[in-house]
Amino acid sequence: MVKKVKVIKATPQEEKVTRHTLISEAMQTCPEALGIMFEHGLHCVGCGGAAFESIEQGCLVHGMSDKEIDEIVEEINQCLSKKKDKKK
Repeated sequence: MVKKVKVIKATPQEEKVTRHTLISEAMQTCPEALGIMFEHGLHCVGCGGAAFESIEQGCLVHGMSDKEIDEIVEEINQCLSKKKDKKK
């Protein structure tokens, strides 16, 4: 059973994603998110679900734990922080 969650869209101005950020929004906000998700076995980029599923939903469908979801989100946000620091 898939749990319903509130989807929160990330914007380039926010430069932060959460487990509730749409997969497609995460990739727009941080193109490197694609590689990060692939490394964790989340190959949703070519899937139609990327447009309407959150990172959490995609991970849960693939049997990932809350810890794994948090790791993916943290890695994406670390990447965003590094990019933001370089702009300063």
